[in-house]
Amino acid sequence: MTYKGDLTSQETYDAIASDPNAVVIDVRTNAEWNFVGLPAIENLHLVQWTSFPTGARNENFVAEVKAKGITEDQTLYLLCRSGQRSAAAASLLTASGFPTCYNVSDGFEGDIGPSGHRSTVNGWKHAGLPWRQG
Repeated sequence: MTYKGDLTSQETYDAIASDPNAVVIDVRTNAEWNFVGLPAIENLHLVQWTSFPTGARNENFVAEVKAKGITEDQTLYLLCRSGQRSAAAASLLTASGFPTCYNVSDGFEGDIGPSGHRSTVNGWKHAGLPWRQG
């Protein structure tokens, strides 16, 4: 089963502004949250898709999402660094009974730009959306 679709960071920010029941689930690692930063928004939940430093997938991901009080009737926006892990997380949550999941396709830092750096082409930070240092 596949998730509802892909949205950019800006589209996600605009959507959550008009839906107080929506949540953003940041699936990056605790190291990324602490050293790269976090969206500075209401209804942000942190649930690692993989662990740091091993990269092992979090087998308790769905249970941890539910433990945050997130319910199947909410609209969920999944965010990672560049949209890959969050797409997998959105697919799993959809298959697990959460019917309205979206992937933030450009992620928090976005794609690698011509200079070899992230946050220069697209992504939450590049779009100038609110964020804070972890």
